[in-house]
Amino acid sequence: MKLSGKTAVITGAAGGIGQATARLFAQEGASVVIADFSEAGQEVANRLKEDGYQAIYEKVDVKVEEDIQKLIERTVQTYGKLDILFANAAVTNDDPADELSLEKWRRTLDVNLTGVFLADKYALIQMLKQGTGGVIVNGASIHGHAAKAGVTAYGSAKAGVVMLTQTLGIQYANKGIRVNAVCPGYIETPLMKVLPSEEVQKLIDLQPIGRLGRPEEIAKAVLFLASDDASFITGTSLMVDGGYTAR
Repeated sequence: MKLSGKTAVITGAAGGIGQATARLFAQEGASVVIADFSEAGQEVANRLKEDGYQAIYEKVDVKVEEDIQKLIERTVQTYGKLDILFANAAVTNDDPADELSLEKWRRTLDVNLTGVFLADKYALIQMLKQGTGGVIVNGASIHGHAAKAGVTAYGSAKAGVVMLTQTLGIQYANKGIRVNAVCPGYIETPLMKVLPSEEVQKLIDLQPIGRLGRPEEIAKAVLFLASDDASFITGTSLMVDGGYTAR
């Protein structure tokens, strides 16, 4: 198993990509911490434990510094260490700039960029204290690299995550801590189920591979970056987008 004996924190793990990653990490031998503002995260942890895996749930608002501090503290209290962070929590509500409220702009950046920074910061503090290295995978997006009309706050935040990843990747490489980002394309998540079918088809048409991605496919990319298979990779972004950014 690729993560045998490892402890992993996953934010935004109550559903979608985060939930799929939590299950895959557990199957690969990791003890996982399901961190999410939604208490559905407790159900995710319960199902993993029922299946014989090590999992706990921690309610977290990623834009609140004290919540992130407590998350890392509880992880160490429960499992004794922190080896892997997947900073995945995000919101997607957005508007064109001329329609975008300051409140929505701030919330999107608070969750999607500041939330990643805070998780990274306190994971780094713990990993440096342990002195045994570690891995951080940040949840970015194709829209951190390729603009799309109307994706104003989300794209800006994800571009920030890309640069944060590069900065931390080079800063902590000599400490044995690798920091990378995964950049999904359009993925089959609960959000897609509420969109009109014609809107979903437009998103499918943007990806040369001709379909939406699945959360499990992103989870496998995160597993690769978190495992020793990626031991010489840091400060970079992995596109998992069905060819979107190669067009």
